[in-house]
Amino acid sequence: MRRVIVGTAGHIDHGKTRLVEALTGIDCDRWQEEKERGITIDIGFAHLAEDDLQVGFVDVPGHHRFLHNALAGLGGIRVLLLVVAADEGVKPQTREHLAIAGLLDLPCALVALTKTDVAADELVELAQLEVEELLASGPLAGSPIFPVSSVTGDGLPELRAALLEAAVRHALPEDDGLPARLPVDRAFHLKGLGVVVTGSLASGQVRPGDRLERLPGGGEARVRSVQVHGEPREFAAAGERTALQLGGTGIDDLERGVQLAAPGLLEESRSLMVRLRLLADAPEALTGWQPARVHLFASEVLGRLRPLAGPLEPGDEGPVEIRLRSPVPTTRGDKVVVRRPSPAATLGGGTVLDPAWRRPRGKTLEPALAALEAGAEEALHWWVEAAGEGGATTADLARRLGRPANQALELLRALAADQRVLAVPEVRGGSERWVSPKVLRRIAGRARRILRDWFEANRLAGSMPKAEVVSRLLPSRAAALADTYLAWLEAQKILQVDGQGVNLPGRSAKLDDRESKLAREAVAAYERGGLTPPSPTEVQVSLGAKPQVLDGVLRFLVQQGRLAQLPGGLYFAAEPLAKLRAELTDSGWERFTVGEFKDRFGLSRKWAIPLLEHLDSTGFTRRLGDERMIVRKRGD
Repeated sequence: MRRVIVGTAGHIDHGKTRLVEALTGIDCDRWQEEKERGITIDIGFAHLAEDDLQVGFVDVPGHHRFLHNALAGLGGIRVLLLVVAADEGVKPQTREHLAIAGLLDLPCALVALTKTDVAADELVELAQLEVEELLASGPLAGSPIFPVSSVTGDGLPELRAALLEAAVRHALPEDDGLPARLPVDRAFHLKGLGVVVTGSLASGQVRPGDRLERLPGGGEARVRSVQVHGEPREFAAAGERTALQLGGTGIDDLERGVQLAAPGLLEESRSLMVRLRLLADAPEALTGWQPARVHLFASEVLGRLRPLAGPLEPGDEGPVEIRLRSPVPTTRGDKVVVRRPSPAATLGGGTVLDPAWRRPRGKTLEPALAALEAGAEEALHWWVEAAGEGGATTADLARRLGRPANQALELLRALAADQRVLAVPEVRGGSERWVSPKVLRRIAGRARRILRDWFEANRLAGSMPKAEVVSRLLPSRAAALADTYLAWLEAQKILQVDGQGVNLPGRSAKLDDRESKLAREAVAAYERGGLTPPSPTEVQVSLGAKPQVLDGVLRFLVQQGRLAQLPGGLYFAAEPLAKLRAELTDSGWERFTVGEFKDRFGLSRKWAIPLLEHLDSTGFTRRLGDERMIVRKRGD
């Protein structure tokens, strides 16, 4: 079955609702207030079917005070039915509705000149000329015009046939291959059924049992049943007016503007980059930050906008940054309409090119705008490049692009084939991230510089601590890829990873003659000190060494295993520590207290506590409350 939604638009009291009723037999005025006042306040719906074609009608209100409701109904429309009363001609809301339809790039329009039964032939002819003139300067120029009467039926068969023919040409396929997405324009509670929402299904299919993500705000809703135009269905497809009975969510979480989507399809955003066209009759040029009311599907959010490539004059088109007060679920390709909050006026509209916009600094703004306007593949390339060392996952990029993950992956692989992006697997996570080749070149240069400078300052160090290398090499957002980048750098022979240390390939620390002599004297001094060794300052004074030179030698000796550094900056020679462990092993003790340890080895607390902590850290002893247990190996 082919499906299409037709939207009626036009000035108040020009006969839109009566025309839809004449075409479908359905009265779109749902509320008693609408019937009493004779105007449409909220969105109304109707439908007709012809063979395998299903046409849904969205009747949007014409009164200027209800324009926000009209904008909520324009999402998902493929064919515009512009209604102009022959006895009144073109009016302000006629122009505004037509302008908004042009901003949303609706592919097709038809015009109904209504009330011909009460208008003289001269007025009908004059109204037709006025409409032709109105259409001539816009994207819907040449749209057919049909004089009709909803009372007598004159002209309705011709209009109906033209509508069905346009619907056939612009109907959506039964399965568009996209995940489900339903912008909610109504939510209510029915006794015995629970929560029900309605909207025009923007993409995909929805079936009973499906779980949909609720945005903004998060949370999940379970589809209990599906209806299309009041009839129960096994599924609803893109292009259909859809009602869903939901479980797992409350009515308070489902106001107009909420979107229900396949989990992971959309993300919330407060910052958009939009290709915006200002209306030719926009009240003023866009030169800097300006307050705005932003309409996207059924959502209406206050924010502000500014041009990104110079001022926009009325009638101009260009890239614009939009900052929103509250988040909206959106993706690349969505349509927006922007209005001035006060005094209310439509400024323009356009297409979202980046739903998670961050303005680049300096000279990168111009290439960023060029990439985002060039197409999906170039947008992906820019987003990967802008992600830097942290890279971007396929899921993140697909969500930003507004495509299924498999389609985004196909584009990424094409970029990878041209070596414009690289797939980098997460060593720990198993998933892959996409990074720019520029990132790897930048990391390689940074790694060489970091290691060179560090080993120049720490010539006697056996290796640079791995944690320090990572913290200086990568920003925090790239921490998950640290092992991947280190493995790549090692494969490129830029560095060598050894446990928790990093070294330059082929490098080893060596003492010169003066340092070798100092090392021998330092070891001898600590061996003479036994379990109560001198402090580094005392050794430095007794040997007449420079502090920084002695510090490097001591750390070198620790790496060589000839000294051990204990908590508090104390150094012990390896030989006394080995004798201590041997005596404890032969003591026959299973457990002992700090006091017993001090007494046996004649130590004060100053020396006993660091020694015990060292024995704990090496696994020789284990602390159990106030006692230590000697950890004996099998056979001891």
